[in-house]
Amino acid sequence: MATTTIENPFAQGVTQDRATQPAQLVIFGATGDLTKRKLLPAVYNLAQAQLLPPGFCMVGFSRDDSCNDETFRKRLSDAVATSGDVREQDAAVLADLSARSYYLSGDFHDPQCYAQLKAKLAELDPKYGTAGNRIFYIATPASLFGDIVQQLHDAGMINPSSVVGQASPAQSPPFTRIIVEKPFGRDLASAKQLNTEMLRYLGEDQIYRIDHYLGKETVQNILVFRFANGVFEPIWNRRYVDHVQITVAESLGIEGRASFYEETGVVRDVIQNHALQLLSLVAMEPVTSFDATDFRDEKVRVVKAVRPIAPQDVDKFAVRGQYGPGFITGADAVGYRQEPEIAPDSATPTYAAFKFVVDNWRWAGVPFYVRSGKRLAKRVTEIVMQFKQAPHLPFRNAQISELEGNILALRIQPDEGITLKFGAKVPGPSMRIRSVNMDFGYGATFGREDSSPYERLILDCMKGVQTLFDRSDGVEAAWALIDPVLTAWAAKPPANFPNYAAGSWGPPEADKLLADDGREWRRL
Repeated sequence: MATTTIENPFAQGVTQDRATQPAQLVIFGATGDLTKRKLLPAVYNLAQAQLLPPGFCMVGFSRDDSCNDETFRKRLSDAVATSGDVREQDAAVLADLSARSYYLSGDFHDPQCYAQLKAKLAELDPKYGTAGNRIFYIATPASLFGDIVQQLHDAGMINPSSVVGQASPAQSPPFTRIIVEKPFGRDLASAKQLNTEMLRYLGEDQIYRIDHYLGKETVQNILVFRFANGVFEPIWNRRYVDHVQITVAESLGIEGRASFYEETGVVRDVIQNHALQLLSLVAMEPVTSFDATDFRDEKVRVVKAVRPIAPQDVDKFAVRGQYGPGFITGADAVGYRQEPEIAPDSATPTYAAFKFVVDNWRWAGVPFYVRSGKRLAKRVTEIVMQFKQAPHLPFRNAQISELEGNILALRIQPDEGITLKFGAKVPGPSMRIRSVNMDFGYGATFGREDSSPYERLILDCMKGVQTLFDRSDGVEAAWALIDPVLTAWAAKPPANFPNYAAGSWGPPEADKLLADDGREWRRL
């Protein structure tokens, strides 16, 4: 009997896994919230798991002149003690990492401060054997990215771009890699300008545009689920899929980040990056390998295949909302306009829903519905594939109850796992059919906590692996989709904000977006 061999697209990435190279990690914005909540715990977890190279040290840099080496090390200790991401606290590991941690204060625009940083790194390099390798993590507002990179270049701290993956790290010149946070720009024009500014001094192989969603184990498992299981990929197309729903819902409000959220809003904060990343992973074509070039080529290709939303069609394909007062888990919740430092007439959307259409052979005619919002009924991120109904049910006298059709739900958070919903006969003498679930849970199966996304991505940067980081053309393709909607909304401020209560599932217009197509949002 003939057999068919399916090439595993992940095999190359596994067999050619690169070693973690020695490096100095410099964090710009070292006293900020992201550094405390995510970056410092991630670096500690890498140290505790013995994944940091022996040649390693960390330098924090920010404007806060009240901080020094001692207080920065105290911040590290406090971050480890209070973070929910830390799996195991080890005093010896923390002491060693603290001893390798330093701090400098200065203005991000002052050349003299960068000269001091350069001198500090030169002093620490032989002490820790970091071989001149440097990773600069820019955890600041995007408006500072270009200035910081230019200052690093002018101070002589950026080594020339080199080809990633040379035969031996010992033969490679010292590397410089830059990690930048999202959102990368606030529109297409600013993203292009930022790419131009950074590429003036850096090669594309030196820029690591981070979206922590791609570091989540459950997000990466979308690829494994699709491409490592022959039973699913054959039905992953327009012949069998009716539509796809992607939900990124948060029950929390803006958590005191008024200035950030007023400038950003839900579309720039979630839709343009997280949600479109999920869409690209679901809709992309199979890759020949998990190599960064192949993988990112396919991601960009599918985003570019999404049909642009014309200005006159924005109301047909996009819905915006803003939460008003309501209840979350039985407690009162104020509306967005009542949040501290928010203007009483703010038009910033805290909810958005989109209908995207992918114009390619695989997905022609299959709508992708995407929604995200603050102060929704529960915190959940989920991708749902609704399969088409069976063409004919031969059970003429059957009682069909709660039969929703076949659904495949990929749960990203908080209850990580996969659910397959299908019809089954209810026990008894009569033919009764209802939907049942077949569940897979990560915790129950693997019995251990996942590493945090930032651990995975920082480690990948140390290895020089860019697969899970965005590329310049990918960022610009995403902004090209979103820009026309933001422009149309800016030209026509909403007249009905707030239009959904805190603790609900969003405005009624979002339900109509699907109802007009004869569909409805999945109940979560």
